[in-house]
Amino acid sequence: MSEMDERTIPTRATITEVARAAGVSTATVDRTLNNRAGVRARTRERVLDAAERLGYLPERRAVAPDEAAVVDIDFLLPGGTNTFLKILSHQCMALAEKRRDEARIRVHHIEGFDPDALAAGLAALKETSRAIGVIPLDHPTVREAIRDVAADGVPVLAMVSDISNVARIGYVGIDNRAAGRLAGHLLGRFIPPGGREVALFAGSLSYRGHEEREMGFRHMLAEEYPHLKVVELREMRDDSERAYAEAKTLLSAYGGLAGIYNIGGGNRGIARALEEAGRARDVAFVCHELTEFTRRLLIAGVADAVIDQNPRVEARDAVDWLIHAARGRPVPTYAPIRIQAIFKENIPQV
Repeated sequence: MSEMDERTIPTRATITEVARAAGVSTATVDRTLNNRAGVRARTRERVLDAAERLGYLPERRAVAPDEAAVVDIDFLLPGGTNTFLKILSHQCMALAEKRRDEARIRVHHIEGFDPDALAAGLAALKETSRAIGVIPLDHPTVREAIRDVAADGVPVLAMVSDISNVARIGYVGIDNRAAGRLAGHLLGRFIPPGGREVALFAGSLSYRGHEEREMGFRHMLAEEYPHLKVVELREMRDDSERAYAEAKTLLSAYGGLAGIYNIGGGNRGIARALEEAGRARDVAFVCHELTEFTRRLLIAGVADAVIDQNPRVEARDAVDWLIHAARGRPVPTYAPIRIQAIFKENIPQV
C-alpha cells in the first residue's frame, strides 16, 4: 500500500471532535450517545447529527435506538384540594410502575392558577424531558412557554383543558362545551315550574375548559330554557372554603335561587352552604367529577347530577400519546373522553 493510500484511510472521529462540532461538552455527547437523561431534545439532535456527519454514528438513523430506549416523560399538574386532579395524578403515577419498561414517568405539582409558576415549570422540564403533559392555563405567559418548549423539540400535550394557538401535539380530555350544554339541559329539567334564577361557580375562567363549559351552559339555557336567568358567576379557584363563603353569600342574596351549576371544584363548600341554609332539597345542584365526596352528595340528595369523565382512561391515553411523541412516532388517534351523567340511581360501583 502506498503512502498516499495510507493517508486517505479514514479514521473514526473522537468524542472530543463530535463535541466540538456540536458545540457542547464531551459529557453531553456521552449522555446523548448512551441515551441518558439530562439532555435537551434540540441539543440531542445536534449531537447526533454531528456524530453522523463525522462518521461516529453512520448507522444511527437506520438503527433508530430511541425505539428501544426508556424515555423520560413528565406531567405538570395543578396541586391543591381538587379531588379529581388528585385522582388523575394518582392514575398517572400508577402507570409509572406499569410502563416502566417504556418510560420513566414523573408527576410534578404546581400552583394551579399561577401562569408564571406554570411557565417556570415548563422551562425547567424542557431541560430533561422528552415529552410533557400539562393542564394549561389559556394565558399569554403559558402560551409563550409552550411555544418555547416545542421549539426546543419537546412535545407538549394538553390535558383536561385545551389551549389555543400553540404547537401542542394534541388534547386529551372531554368536550367541555358539550359538558356545559349537558349541565344546562339537566338543570333546566330539574328546576320546577316557576324557578327563574340560577348561579354559576367556576374554578377559574383562565382555564379554557371552564370557559367552554360556561359557554355551553349559557347557550343551552338560551336555546331551550330562556326563562332561566344566570344571576351570578363566581370564581373560587377550586377551594372548598372559598366556595362555602361565596355560596353562603349568594343564598342570602337570592332567596328565589332555583339552581346552581358548579363548573370546577369546591363542591363540598357549596353543599355545606346549601345544607346550612336548609335549601339542599330546594335548589337543583349539578356539578362535575364522581369522587368519594360527590358520591355522598348524590346519595344524600344534595347533588342532583354529577357530570363525570374517566381519569384512568385520560391518564392512559396521555401516556400513550407522550411515549409515541417522545420517540418521534406518529401519535395515536383516540376517541374523545366520554362524558357521563351520574345520578343517585346509577352510581357505578367502586
